[in-house]
Amino acid sequence: MATSVYITSAEGHSGKSSIALGVLDTLSRDVPRIGVFRPIARSTQERDYVLELLLQHPAVDLDYDEAVGVSYEDVHDDPDAALSRIVERFKAVERKVDTVVIVGSDYTDVGSPTELSYNARIAANLAAPVLLVLTGRKVDETGGRTADEMRQIAELSFPELANEHAQALAVVVNRADPEHLDEIVAATTQAVGGLPVWAVPEDPYLVAPTMRAIMQATDGHLVKGDEELLQREALGVVVSAMSMENVLVRLTEGAVVVIPGDRSEVLVAVLLANSSGTFPTVAGIVLNGGFELSPTISRLIEGLGADVPIISTDLGTYQTATKITQTRGRLAADSQRKLDTALALFEKHVDRRALVEAVGAGTSTVVTPLMFEYELLERARADRKRIVLPEGSDDRILRAASTLLSRQVADLVILGDETEIRARATGLGIDISGAQVLSPFDPELRERFAVEYARLRAHKGVTVDFARDVVTDVSYFGTMMVHLGLADGMVSGAAHTTAHTIRPGFEVIKTKPGVSVVSSVFFMALADRVLVYGDCAVVPDPDSAQLADIAISSAGTAGQFGIDPRVAMLSYSTGESGSGAEVEKVRAATALVRERQPQLLVEGPIQYDAAADAAVARTKMPDSQVAGRATVFVFPDLNTGNNTYKAVQRSAGAVAIGPVLQGLNKPINDLSRGALVRDIVNTVAITAIQAQGPTA
Repeated sequence: MATSVYITSAEGHSGKSSIALGVLDTLSRDVPRIGVFRPIARSTQERDYVLELLLQHPAVDLDYDEAVGVSYEDVHDDPDAALSRIVERFKAVERKVDTVVIVGSDYTDVGSPTELSYNARIAANLAAPVLLVLTGRKVDETGGRTADEMRQIAELSFPELANEHAQALAVVVNRADPEHLDEIVAATTQAVGGLPVWAVPEDPYLVAPTMRAIMQATDGHLVKGDEELLQREALGVVVSAMSMENVLVRLTEGAVVVIPGDRSEVLVAVLLANSSGTFPTVAGIVLNGGFELSPTISRLIEGLGADVPIISTDLGTYQTATKITQTRGRLAADSQRKLDTALALFEKHVDRRALVEAVGAGTSTVVTPLMFEYELLERARADRKRIVLPEGSDDRILRAASTLLSRQVADLVILGDETEIRARATGLGIDISGAQVLSPFDPELRERFAVEYARLRAHKGVTVDFARDVVTDVSYFGTMMVHLGLADGMVSGAAHTTAHTIRPGFEVIKTKPGVSVVSSVFFMALADRVLVYGDCAVVPDPDSAQLADIAISSAGTAGQFGIDPRVAMLSYSTGESGSGAEVEKVRAATALVRERQPQLLVEGPIQYDAAADAAVARTKMPDSQVAGRATVFVFPDLNTGNNTYKAVQRSAGAVAIGPVLQGLNKPINDLSRGALVRDIVNTVAITAIQAQGPTA
């Protein structure tokens, strides 16, 4: 039977969805198959956005309809019949997974003091222990609750759980006063008999509405600006019912500005202020009153090149401001910054191991792709390194940087024009304030790098004058930072070719002692384990010595990432059964590996099936310690390796993470030009782990 946890709250607006996301994300690091279930859906008219958010988590493989129990209407019509239906629907999900995260109702129905009791009754019938979420905000949102108030709320809530025979697991005080977290935890712990209690602080960003939500709330439409920037959150409201100069001094960072549609001079002034760099940047503008922009003003705005969303609504000033202030932010899958913020807060303030133990979700020997990716982030976070990202003009890099910084995976240096990069990040609604933004034309560093590059390449006739131009190329600039210890590693290639990314490394960083060739591996994350494939990206046709280098480097990379290296030197024949130049190359390479690394388990030549399948291995190489159990697969040439990894990726549904470069003195890694934000995050984490060294 699957383990489960029932997440419910004692009242509305607790931010329970962010806690549910944190629990799901935490458990997915240890549990191979995880499900979510919503006993009572928010609405029958539209899909439940909380459930959709959780279903989009990469650890979950369920359809929306199978993860829903009943509706509020069903509960009103016949509570007992609804409960029976909930249990039936839940059991169908439970049979498919190892752990179920159950998210209770949201107090979106007619206010009912029995809602917590009914959730407790459901939890008892599902045999799911309850994680109770209490809100640290007052009902009227006028401020935070004191520690004593939280104690009283806990004392009132727990008897309702006990009356319905629900087992309490732990308590999370969400949206707590950041200045009094310790006191809140202590007081609440006293009220709940020593159960685990965690307090997650209030973050205004999580409850801020997006400009898209504001547009919908005001029945408005976009008249100017970048539609993508409608995803930016509005952190305040400025109503500009005054003269232009008085409006400008009242602008606040991230605010939405409400301007009467016939006050075009105020509109133009706000747009100019937004792009000036001397005033706060705004999330968007709402023009109220239903007035159309004149052709002259419209042309002027186009000439300014402003991408700030400008929304038009027919509502009056008071109605517009009221609608905006009543609009609440949602934690939804389309707001990466909110997701990152929620997960970062949960990771920081909730004891992961204590939560996993309380739920009873033991650590599995299976390693899924997601579990491996989480392990990368955790290992990088444990000893943070400084990684340089040369391609600051790419939105994917900025989005990945926001995630990496919020999750505290690495310290980052982003190359490019600081004003442009920070303005773009602000426009995208992401936070890269924790990153250093550095121009590759910085005069002091440019001169320092030029002198050093000229020294390193003097044998090629490189002069300092020539080097001054070379080092302003972002790949060279980033590589020089790594070479001189200003960064621990570099990740590039989202907008540049592989050659452009790694050539400076060959010239400046050079290979490790005893390594003759830079090569690469892919981590192939299968459904239940992770394998290492090398070389699939760099060396076209290695000779036997190079192949031995690739094998030793690949085994070292595997070990650094927690994979016990058992190396298969692949060929079209196994053992002594075949001959020919290609087989002999592999045989000679295997002998070199054994000579140089006698402690390393290596077998070759060996066919893929004999290396991977225990049944085939018993027939072809019954006495081998590698056959049937190989974890590192070394291909005889790039053609074979590249095609094999892609075939496994596409046909077996494996997640290919890489290429990861190996053999350089310091880590530099290349991205695919089609890289997703998730790929960039993983590659930065891998680079940071490489920078930690082999004993990290």
